[in-house]
Amino acid sequence: MTLDKLKNFLEEQVEQYNQHSFIKDDPISIPHQFTKLQDIEIMGFWVAMLAWGQRKTIINKANELVQLMDHAPHDFIINHEEKDREKLLGFKHRTFQATDTLYFLEFLQQHYQKKESLENAFSQYLSNEDLTIENALIGFHEYFFSLPHAPQRTRKHIATPTRKSTCKRLNMFLRWMVRKDDKGVDFGLWKNIQPSQLLIPLDVHVDRVARHFGLIERKQTDWQTVQELTTMLRTFDPQDPVKYDFALFGMGVLQKKGALPS
Repeated sequence: MTLDKLKNFLEEQVEQYNQHSFIKDDPISIPHQFTKLQDIEIMGFWVAMLAWGQRKTIINKANELVQLMDHAPHDFIINHEEKDREKLLGFKHRTFQATDTLYFLEFLQQHYQKKESLENAFSQYLSNEDLTIENALIGFHEYFFSLPHAPQRTRKHIATPTRKSTCKRLNMFLRWMVRKDDKGVDFGLWKNIQPSQLLIPLDVHVDRVARHFGLIERKQTDWQTVQELTTMLRTFDPQDPVKYDFALFGMGVLQKKGALPS
């Protein structure tokens, strides 16, 4: 398939999967339960950080978390006291344990007591000259663990390019918050990060499909691979390269047992 034909094909796939019907079976359905900016941010961030494993399980665990925060995440984060944290101590998802929950609560409370939005936690480390969000991800990781006695074990739940991670979950969260179109899947609520700066959320499905179409040459799957793939997708759409996540992920999940076109 020529690059022109591949671009047209991927555009068709984006159109197919970037639809409101995509929401109900995806973790993005959790922040879509809310209309308040801070509620969307908090649940979007938290569910994205929990997003490994089966999507159904992730959604169920995230709904449990919503319930534990009385269906008002921002109000709970801002106003909860030490005793209010006790009911969340039993919340677990795979390797995400009580220690991690407590630190997430502490960080988010400290942040929202000073700032109106979580956007600043990323955008303060980014300049308009930055081609990608790499510096924002590095800065956010340092900021997130800047509180005294930040647990070492919690660091595995917040990725950073400095460890050569693909940062899939953070890139997915930022796609949700930054991208905006008329389809209504992504929120597009943040304005200080440009869609052109976003990087592809690279999971096993996206990686497999991208390699099938020759969009990745690098043998490993790491931070450099994310940059390579996004650079290639940017040749198709310089202003919105990560919209192709819908195409690559959609084909990877729904066509994993079928043959992809050559």
